[in-house]
Amino acid sequence: MDPENLISMANRIGQFFEAYPDREEARREVANHIGRFWEPRMRRALYDGLDRGLATDLLPLVSEALEAHRAILTPGVTTP
Repeated sequence: MDPENLISMANRIGQFFEAYPDREEARREVANHIGRFWEPRMRRALYDGLDRGLATDLLPLVSEALEAHRAILTPGVTTP
């Protein structure tokens, strides 16, 4: 999976939820969307890109959501 494409997709999700006035709710909804609609290998590839420093273009909201909800989005995968 192309990390750049996954980052772009994640950012589009983040752009939608940036309009939410409650930042915590927006983070939660970004994570919920990725958890519900992305298959596990897409989520793993996105986190792999994060861990390798390739995801520098992520919107802050998306980055925060992914870090805050990592254990839920990648069950059974330990953090580096």
